[in-house]
Amino acid sequence: YYVNGRRSLSTALNHVRHLREFFSFDRGIDITPSRVKAYQVHRLGEGASHATINREVACLGHMLSLAVNSGKLSRKPRFQLLDGERIRQGFLEHGDFLVLLTNLPDYLKPVVEFLYLSGWRKSEVRKLEWRDVDLAGQAVRLRIENSKNKESRILPLTGQLWQIVQERAKERRLDCPFVFHHNGQKIGDFRKAWKAACRTSGLKGVLVHDLRRCAARNLSRAGVPESVAMEIT
Repeated sequence: YYVNGRRSLSTALNHVRHLREFFSFDRGIDITPSRVKAYQVHRLGEGASHATINREVACLGHMLSLAVNSGKLSRKPRFQLLDGERIRQGFLEHGDFLVLLTNLPDYLKPVVEFLYLSGWRKSEVRKLEWRDVDLAGQAVRLRIENSKNKESRILPLTGQLWQIVQERAKERRLDCPFVFHHNGQKIGDFRKAWKAACRTSGLKGVLVHDLRRCAARNLSRAGVPESVAMEIT
């Protein structure tokens, strides 16, 4: 993962931390489906969710595949993932979003509104620089190095999105390359501010990532073809 520049390296290392606690004295050949089933029972006992356990087991499977590819293991067993994994389907109605927006710190309001309208990922918006913005063409470009799936995207700027970028242009600083910043510094992790705004707004269990689903749904409601909506988000 390190050699290939995978952005999911930190997530994989977190999975490995749990796997190591259970499998640290196992030889690769001894990690059988029944042994993995015991791991699943163990993690359920620790209170881990089905989704988390499935991601950890998938990581283990990938580790063994790498071992096979490097000639350290003759074969990789097949593991069965847990059933009952709940797929998140969180949405915010527009009125709820407007209430949430008013309860966010001022420097986060344009960031969150951009996320809501564009369907981009939080990391993609935080890394957006002025060199990615075409003011004359009213569009922004997501560079490959900032894209999770390593694909570049173009986002047309119309309506409120265009207004947000125009307002950010007025706040542009020569000592800061980022479109969204806080006193000239790159926007960092804002989970605490987000949770506080959700509590004040009376919203429970809402994630920043839910804004991507909101954007996709809003595009669909506006009559945008699904293929176009997928390209945008």
